[in-house]
Amino acid sequence: MTESYFWPVVMLVALMAGLFTGFPVAFVLAGVGILLALLADIPLVFLSTAVARIYSGILTNWLLIAIPLFVFMGLMMERSGVAERLLGSLASLFRSLPGGYAFAVAILGVAMGASTGIIGASVVLMGMIALPTMLQNRYDPRIATGLIASTGTLGILLPPSIMLIVLGDQLRVPIGDLFIGAIGPGLLLSGLFLLYLIAVAILQPHRMPPRPEGQTTERSALIVRLLKDLVAPVLLILSVLGTIIAGVATPTEAAAIGALGALVLAFLSGSLDVETLRSSLRQTTKTTAMIVFVMIGATVFSVIFRRLGGDAMVADAFAHIGESPYVVLLAVMALIFIIGFFLEWVEIVLVVVPIVAPVVMALDFGMDPEQTLAWFAIALAVNLQISFLTPPFGYALFYLRGIAPEVPIATIYRGIVPFVLLQVLAVLLVIMFPQISLGLASYLGR
Repeated sequence: MTESYFWPVVMLVALMAGLFTGFPVAFVLAGVGILLALLADIPLVFLSTAVARIYSGILTNWLLIAIPLFVFMGLMMERSGVAERLLGSLASLFRSLPGGYAFAVAILGVAMGASTGIIGASVVLMGMIALPTMLQNRYDPRIATGLIASTGTLGILLPPSIMLIVLGDQLRVPIGDLFIGAIGPGLLLSGLFLLYLIAVAILQPHRMPPRPEGQTTERSALIVRLLKDLVAPVLLILSVLGTIIAGVATPTEAAAIGALGALVLAFLSGSLDVETLRSSLRQTTKTTAMIVFVMIGATVFSVIFRRLGGDAMVADAFAHIGESPYVVLLAVMALIFIIGFFLEWVEIVLVVVPIVAPVVMALDFGMDPEQTLAWFAIALAVNLQISFLTPPFGYALFYLRGIAPEVPIATIYRGIVPFVLLQVLAVLLVIMFPQISLGLASYLGR
């Protein structure tokens, strides 16, 4: 360790210590940056650089308007009753199959993930409407909790994902390209979950027994009912993604369309009232404020960190790993995977990603820089999704534990292991086969 890297190391150690105090992350980031600037004798006038970046990159960034709009859309979808109706239709259709209810939950996770983009809402909603029924039907609690937690996190990857908006803003990748690129990995991950459930249903059917027959309904009637329940989420998804892919609307404009569409669906379902609207707006404001304040704190931290030579320290560290670009990329992904055990995606995207991105962009993967950046961003998004499921700070696990106190936390931790391994496999597949994330965009001429 050279003497020139003393202050960057001190800064990282101070950041980790500050995060474990439980103090708000935004203030820890900004406070550590300002404190180290004073200790390292950086002229105070240099902090005006951070102010300029906050103003131009955050406060006047029209792209970030999509964040509150997508948050509001997700909250209104949660309250519209679409999820309950869709789960009921899917469960009835798969009733006679071992693991049928699990298949219904997995498919619902994809639909809700592409409709909401909010992890807390998806996990809590699916846990409340699906977990009691799964446990009553003698499902293995590990399968039930692991499935709900993992499929509930698909919303952070599938568009319209708030994480993709922030990630695209940090890496300067068009949000529309990230939305299109995330479809392939999202479907891949959903397919891996379904293959795992099929394997368990065949090899260990006692862990996911079929539901009691009860009242029988013609399969054709069940299919018609399912199609009716699919109309609302499909229309909402098409109104957002369709307008972006067709080039009719920017991501921000599409977010406004989605917010209006969710509001209309809530009204048509009879779930829209003054209290619902007030609570949705309040939660939207709190979520948006949290993200923006963390962005401000991360900007202060990163400006000081670079001024102290932190980016050069990181580049030197990865330069000693090996000459193969894929080895370096895997090392970056492993680092982010480990950090995900302790930090939220917001801190990782705003603090860690700007530091490691130049390292990846300096490598030669045989693609043009724009493709390399988009491919790296999508692989990173799949990796960051895992952070919601890894203890000790996996937020999806805490959400699930909060609504299911009767399930021991150790059971939830054991249940999530196979799904985390599947997500690690998905990260590796996206890295090995870039067309998974780039193919659709290339086909559409993006």
